[in-house]
Amino acid sequence: MDVTPRYLGGDSFLGRRDPRVLLLVPVLYLVAVARIDDVRMMLGCALLALTYYLSAGIPWREVRANWAFVLTLMTITVGVNSVFTDALQIETTAEAPPLFDMPLTGNPVSVATLSYSGTLLLRFVSMAMMGFPVAFCIAPGDLGITFARLGVSQRLAYGVDLTFRFLPSTAASMQEIIDAQRVRGYDHPRTGNPVRRLKSLKPVVIPLTVNSLIDAEDTSNAMDLRAFGAKHRTWMRELAFGRTDYLLLAGFAALAAALVTYKILGADVVWVP
Repeated sequence: MDVTPRYLGGDSFLGRRDPRVLLLVPVLYLVAVARIDDVRMMLGCALLALTYYLSAGIPWREVRANWAFVLTLMTITVGVNSVFTDALQIETTAEAPPLFDMPLTGNPVSVATLSYSGTLLLRFVSMAMMGFPVAFCIAPGDLGITFARLGVSQRLAYGVDLTFRFLPSTAASMQEIIDAQRVRGYDHPRTGNPVRRLKSLKPVVIPLTVNSLIDAEDTSNAMDLRAFGAKHRTWMRELAFGRTDYLLLAGFAALAAALVTYKILGADVVWVP
Protein backbone atom coordinates (compact mmCIF):
# COMPACT_ATOMS: atom_id res chain seq x y z
CA MET A 1 0.00 0.00 0.00
CA ASP A 2 1.48 3.33 -1.05
CA VAL A 3 0.58 5.68 1.80
CA THR A 4 2.65 8.78 2.55
CA PRO A 5 2.90 10.78 5.78
CA ARG A 6 0.95 13.99 6.12
CA TYR A 7 2.75 16.91 4.48
CA LEU A 8 1.56 20.15 6.07
CA GLY A 9 4.50 22.44 5.30
CA GLY A 10 3.02 23.93 2.15
CA ASP A 11 4.60 27.22 1.17
CA SER A 12 5.65 28.19 4.69
CA PHE A 13 9.08 29.51 5.60
CA LEU A 14 10.34 26.10 6.72
CA GLY A 15 8.51 24.36 3.89
CA ARG A 16 10.70 26.29 1.42
CA ARG A 17 13.95 25.40 3.18
CA ASP A 18 16.31 22.63 2.15
CA PRO A 19 15.04 19.53 4.03
CA ARG A 20 18.52 18.95 5.44
CA VAL A 21 18.07 22.16 7.43
CA LEU A 22 14.98 20.74 9.12
CA LEU A 23 17.04 17.75 10.27
CA LEU A 24 20.20 19.58 11.33
CA VAL A 25 18.57 22.46 13.22
CA PRO A 26 16.87 20.21 15.85
CA VAL A 27 20.19 18.43 16.42
CA LEU A 28 21.94 21.76 17.04
CA TYR A 29 19.10 22.87 19.32
CA LEU A 30 19.35 19.63 21.30
CA VAL A 31 23.08 20.20 21.80
CA ALA A 32 22.33 23.74 22.96
CA VAL A 33 19.67 22.95 25.58
CA ALA A 34 20.64 19.43 26.66
CA ARG A 35 22.18 20.52 29.96
CA ILE A 36 20.62 23.92 30.65
CA ASP A 37 19.40 24.20 34.26
CA ASP A 38 18.45 27.89 34.50
CA VAL A 39 14.72 28.20 33.82
CA ARG A 40 15.16 31.77 32.57
CA MET A 41 17.67 30.66 29.95
CA MET A 42 15.43 27.76 29.03
CA LEU A 43 12.46 30.09 28.65
CA GLY A 44 14.38 32.16 26.09
CA CYS A 45 15.28 29.01 24.16
CA ALA A 46 11.64 27.88 24.29
CA LEU A 47 10.51 31.20 22.79
CA LEU A 48 13.05 30.69 20.00
CA ALA A 49 11.70 27.16 19.43
CA LEU A 50 8.14 28.54 19.35
CA THR A 51 9.13 31.07 16.69
CA TYR A 52 10.76 28.29 14.68
CA TYR A 53 7.65 26.11 15.02
CA LEU A 54 5.28 28.89 13.97
CA SER A 55 7.38 29.52 10.86
CA ALA A 56 6.48 25.99 9.75
CA GLY A 57 2.86 27.04 9.21
CA ILE A 58 1.47 23.73 10.51
CA PRO A 59 -2.34 24.04 10.89
CA TRP A 60 -3.33 23.56 14.53
CA ARG A 61 -6.46 21.54 13.71
CA GLU A 62 -4.31 18.96 11.94
CA VAL A 63 -1.95 18.31 14.86
CA ARG A 64 -3.96 19.12 17.98
CA ALA A 65 -4.38 15.42 18.80
CA ASN A 66 -0.62 14.95 18.45
CA TRP A 67 0.03 17.89 20.75
CA ALA A 68 -2.51 16.64 23.30
CA PHE A 69 -0.66 13.32 23.50
CA VAL A 70 2.79 14.94 23.64
CA LEU A 71 1.86 17.48 26.32
CA THR A 72 0.11 14.85 28.45
CA LEU A 73 3.08 12.50 28.26
CA MET A 74 5.58 15.25 29.05
CA THR A 75 3.56 16.62 31.96
CA ILE A 76 3.29 13.15 33.51
CA THR A 77 7.00 12.53 32.98
CA VAL A 78 8.02 15.81 34.60
CA GLY A 79 5.50 15.34 37.41
CA VAL A 80 6.84 11.89 38.26
CA ASN A 81 10.40 13.21 38.05
CA SER A 82 9.48 16.00 40.48
CA VAL A 83 7.97 13.53 42.94
CA PHE A 84 11.09 11.40 43.00
CA THR A 85 13.62 14.25 42.80
CA ASP A 86 15.20 14.91 46.15
CA ALA A 87 15.56 18.67 46.68
CA LEU A 88 18.76 18.03 48.64
CA GLN A 89 20.39 16.79 45.42
CA ILE A 90 20.06 20.22 43.79
CA GLU A 91 23.08 22.45 44.36
CA THR A 92 21.05 25.58 45.12
CA THR A 93 18.89 23.93 47.80
CA ALA A 94 20.88 25.71 50.50
CA GLU A 95 19.42 28.96 49.17
CA ALA A 96 15.88 27.53 49.07
CA PRO A 97 14.74 25.54 52.10
CA PRO A 98 12.08 22.88 51.49
CA LEU A 99 8.50 24.14 51.21
CA PHE A 100 6.86 20.79 52.02
CA ASP A 101 7.46 17.04 51.86
CA MET A 102 5.80 14.76 49.35
CA PRO A 103 3.03 12.76 51.09
CA LEU A 104 4.04 9.35 49.71
CA THR A 105 7.79 9.52 49.23
CA GLY A 106 8.73 12.08 51.86
CA ASN A 107 11.02 13.88 49.42
CA PRO A 108 11.39 17.58 50.23
CA VAL A 109 10.10 19.99 47.58
CA SER A 110 11.62 23.46 47.42
CA VAL A 111 11.50 26.40 45.04
CA ALA A 112 14.67 24.96 43.48
CA THR A 113 12.83 21.70 42.80
CA LEU A 114 9.94 23.53 41.14
CA SER A 115 12.35 25.66 39.12
CA TYR A 116 14.21 22.58 37.92
CA SER A 117 10.92 20.86 37.01
CA GLY A 118 9.86 23.91 35.02
CA THR A 119 13.17 23.77 33.16
CA LEU A 120 12.59 20.12 32.27
CA LEU A 121 9.06 20.79 31.01
CA LEU A 122 10.19 23.73 28.88
CA ARG A 123 13.05 21.65 27.46
CA PHE A 124 10.79 18.76 26.47
CA VAL A 125 8.10 20.97 24.96
CA SER A 126 10.60 23.08 23.03
CA MET A 127 12.28 19.96 21.65
CA ALA A 128 8.86 18.73 20.49
CA MET A 129 8.29 22.08 18.75
CA MET A 130 11.62 21.67 16.96
CA GLY A 131 10.75 18.11 15.97
CA PHE A 132 7.25 18.61 14.57
CA PRO A 133 8.50 20.29 11.34
CA VAL A 134 10.63 17.19 10.67
CA ALA A 135 7.49 15.07 10.61
CA PHE A 136 5.17 17.47 8.79
CA CYS A 137 7.27 19.91 6.73
CA ILE A 138 9.55 17.56 4.80
CA ALA A 139 7.91 16.35 1.60
CA PRO A 140 7.56 12.54 1.76
CA GLY A 141 9.46 12.14 -1.51
CA ASP A 142 12.44 14.07 -0.10
CA LEU A 143 13.15 11.87 2.91
CA GLY A 144 15.41 9.40 1.12
CA ILE A 145 17.57 11.95 -0.66
CA THR A 146 17.75 14.13 2.46
CA PHE A 147 19.44 11.41 4.47
CA ALA A 148 21.53 10.34 1.48
CA ARG A 149 22.89 13.91 1.05
CA LEU A 150 23.78 13.92 4.74
CA GLY A 151 26.20 11.06 4.10
CA VAL A 152 23.96 8.17 5.12
CA SER A 153 24.25 5.01 2.99
CA GLN A 154 21.54 4.61 0.37
CA ARG A 155 20.20 1.46 2.06
CA LEU A 156 19.77 3.22 5.38
CA ALA A 157 18.41 6.37 3.69
CA TYR A 158 15.71 4.42 1.90
CA GLY A 159 15.05 2.43 5.08
CA VAL A 160 14.34 5.68 6.94
CA ASP A 161 12.03 6.71 4.09
CA LEU A 162 10.06 3.47 4.45
CA THR A 163 9.98 3.83 8.24
CA PHE A 164 8.30 7.23 7.98
CA ARG A 165 5.67 5.65 5.73
CA PHE A 166 5.08 2.67 8.01
CA LEU A 167 2.75 4.24 10.58
CA PRO A 168 0.34 5.95 8.14
CA SER A 169 0.38 2.83 5.98
CA THR A 170 -0.45 0.65 8.98
CA ALA A 171 -3.22 3.03 10.09
CA ALA A 172 -4.78 2.94 6.61
CA SER A 173 -4.55 -0.85 6.51
CA MET A 174 -6.20 -1.11 9.93
CA GLN A 175 -9.08 1.08 8.80
CA GLU A 176 -9.57 -1.10 5.72
CA ILE A 177 -9.69 -4.22 7.91
CA ILE A 178 -12.24 -2.61 10.24
CA ASP A 179 -14.42 -1.59 7.29
CA ALA A 180 -14.18 -5.11 5.80
CA GLN A 181 -15.22 -6.65 9.12
CA ARG A 182 -18.18 -4.30 9.40
CA VAL A 183 -19.33 -5.23 5.91
CA ARG A 184 -19.29 -8.87 7.04
CA GLY A 185 -21.46 -8.14 10.07
CA TYR A 186 -18.94 -7.49 12.86
CA ASP A 187 -19.54 -4.09 14.44
CA HIS A 188 -16.68 -2.66 16.47
CA PRO A 189 -18.02 -1.04 19.67
CA ARG A 190 -17.82 2.74 19.78
CA THR A 191 -16.51 3.91 23.13
CA GLY A 192 -14.44 6.69 24.59
CA ASN A 193 -12.83 4.35 27.14
CA PRO A 194 -9.25 3.76 25.92
CA VAL A 195 -9.05 0.32 27.60
CA ARG A 196 -12.25 -0.91 25.97
CA ARG A 197 -11.13 0.61 22.68
CA LEU A 198 -7.89 -1.41 22.81
CA LYS A 199 -9.83 -4.58 23.66
CA SER A 200 -12.14 -3.97 20.69
CA LEU A 201 -9.12 -4.08 18.37
CA LYS A 202 -8.28 -7.71 19.19
CA PRO A 203 -9.98 -9.04 16.03
CA VAL A 204 -7.82 -6.62 13.98
CA VAL A 205 -4.41 -7.65 15.34
CA ILE A 206 -3.89 -10.87 13.36
CA PRO A 207 -5.02 -9.62 9.91
CA LEU A 208 -3.13 -6.36 10.45
CA THR A 209 0.07 -8.25 11.31
CA VAL A 210 -0.33 -10.54 8.30
CA ASN A 211 -0.97 -7.58 5.98
CA SER A 212 2.09 -5.75 7.32
CA LEU A 213 4.28 -8.80 6.68
CA ILE A 214 2.87 -9.18 3.18
CA ASP A 215 3.46 -5.49 2.42
CA ALA A 216 7.03 -5.75 3.70
CA GLU A 217 7.66 -8.81 1.54
CA ASP A 218 6.17 -7.09 -1.54
CA THR A 219 8.35 -4.03 -0.98
CA SER A 220 11.46 -6.18 -0.56
CA ASN A 221 10.70 -8.14 -3.74
CA ALA A 222 10.04 -4.95 -5.71
CA MET A 223 13.39 -3.50 -4.60
CA ASP A 224 15.22 -6.71 -5.45
CA LEU A 225 13.63 -6.82 -8.92
CA ARG A 226 14.95 -3.30 -9.54
CA ALA A 227 18.46 -4.30 -8.37
CA PHE A 228 18.35 -1.88 -5.45
CA GLY A 229 21.74 -1.75 -3.76
CA ALA A 230 23.62 -3.30 -6.65
CA LYS A 231 25.27 0.02 -7.45
CA HIS A 232 25.14 3.64 -6.42
CA ARG A 233 21.63 5.06 -6.62
CA THR A 234 20.89 8.33 -8.42
CA TRP A 235 18.12 10.67 -7.26
CA MET A 236 15.80 12.76 -9.40
CA ARG A 237 15.60 15.48 -6.73
CA GLU A 238 18.56 17.82 -6.36
CA LEU A 239 19.20 19.59 -3.06
CA ALA A 240 21.12 22.83 -2.64
CA PHE A 241 21.52 25.10 0.38
CA GLY A 242 20.41 28.69 -0.13
CA ARG A 243 21.63 31.81 1.67
CA THR A 244 18.77 31.65 4.19
CA ASP A 245 19.58 28.00 4.88
CA TYR A 246 23.19 28.84 5.68
CA LEU A 247 22.16 31.72 7.95
CA LEU A 248 19.68 29.52 9.82
CA LEU A 249 22.25 26.79 10.36
CA ALA A 250 24.92 29.30 11.39
CA GLY A 251 22.57 30.93 13.89
CA PHE A 252 21.69 27.67 15.63
CA ALA A 253 25.32 26.53 15.53
CA ALA A 254 26.33 29.77 17.25
CA LEU A 255 23.58 29.25 19.84
CA ALA A 256 24.79 25.71 20.54
CA ALA A 257 28.41 26.85 20.89
CA ALA A 258 27.45 29.73 23.19
CA LEU A 259 25.29 27.64 25.53
CA VAL A 260 27.80 24.79 25.69
CA THR A 261 30.52 27.29 26.60
CA TYR A 262 28.18 28.89 29.15
CA LYS A 263 27.65 25.49 30.75
CA ILE A 264 31.36 24.57 30.73
CA LEU A 265 32.24 27.84 32.50
CA GLY A 266 29.90 26.84 35.32
CA ALA A 267 27.64 29.87 35.06
CA ASP A 268 24.51 27.78 34.53
CA VAL A 269 22.78 26.77 37.78
CA VAL A 270 19.21 26.16 38.89
CA TRP A 271 17.58 29.57 39.34
CA VAL A 272 16.03 30.28 42.73
CA PRO A 273 13.91 33.46 42.86
